[in-house]
Formats: sequence, structure tokens, C-alpha cells
Amino acid sequence: MYETDTEFDDLQRLLDASLGRSTEHLRSIVKPGERTLSARQLAGVLTGMCTLSAATVTAKGEPRISGVDGHFLHGRWVFGTDGTAAKTRHLRARPAVSVAHIRGDDLGVFTHGTVEFLPQDHPDWPEIDAHLIRHYGNSPTTWGENIVYMRVVPHWMVAYAADPAKMLDQAGIST
Repeated sequence: MYETDTEFDDLQRLLDASLGRSTEHLRSIVKPGERTLSARQLAGVLTGMCTLSAATVTAKGEPRISGVDGHFLHGRWVFGTDGTAAKTRHLRARPAVSVAHIRGDDLGVFTHGTVEFLPQDHPDWPEIDAHLIRHYGNSPTTWGENIVYMRVVPHWMVAYAADPAKMLDQAGIST
């Protein structure tokens, strides 16, 4: 976990506000205190690489979805791809994105926001790259000539845990 106390507070406010303004149907499934995780618990569960489904739209407004390696850092999703990928073109033109990380029926983290591109001269890049090197063994920027990284700046995020105690136990987090 990389989050500061302030980032945990911000994430908790986002989780609470997002669920609070969700539909009655969603709130009947993601029940606060029963099927949710706190911001600290969520960050503890989302360590390492988490496969994300990333949704973008074409210039004609047609939806597109693809998989990316997601990393939850400082309460936000970070992911990369090749700069020539369709999702990169979509997000450069229309930075709205939705991402989902789902682990069977046990965990679902759903996020809507905008992407912020993270060039290597971005002030946060050294820490992000260090994390990626620890995970992959080398920097993903060495994998091709045009690798780009993005961070989702969320305006809505809901996390569902079917059995929060079991999820935390599996992650080695004491309750």
C-alpha cells in the first residue's frame, strides 16, 4: 500500500459518496457495512497487479472494452498500453474511462473517471516506475518504443465484497 492518511480519507469519501448517489438497485447489492470494504481495506486487497476491464468509446460513440494490467497506487488505478493501441487513441481524444476489477463473485471494484497520461517526466512517474519494476522485473517502458501509462482520476467508485471478512483474511489483513 502506498496511500497516505489523506489519500485514504479522500478515497473513503469517494467510496461513500459514490455508493450514496447510486441507484437503489445497486445499494440493495452493495450494502454498506455488510458487503463493502473501507478505503484502507480496499487498498490492502488491491496489491500487486489486478486485471482491469477498461471501457472507452470510439469517435462514433461506440463502446469498446479491453483488458489491461491495473495497479492500485495512491487510491487510483494506473495502467499502461502501447501508444498505438485503439484505447490510447480513444483516451487521448475522449479521456472518459470506466474500469472494473472483478474476482468471481467475491470482489468487484467499479470506477468511472478520466485518464491522466503519465509521461516519464511526470513528477509521480519515478515512484510508479519503481513499483512496476518491482512487480515485472523491469520497466514496462522498455517493452516497446511507444509504451504509455495512464492514471484514472475517479469521480465515482464502488467496491463490492461478498464476504468482507473472508476477503480480508485471504489478503492477510486483520480485521
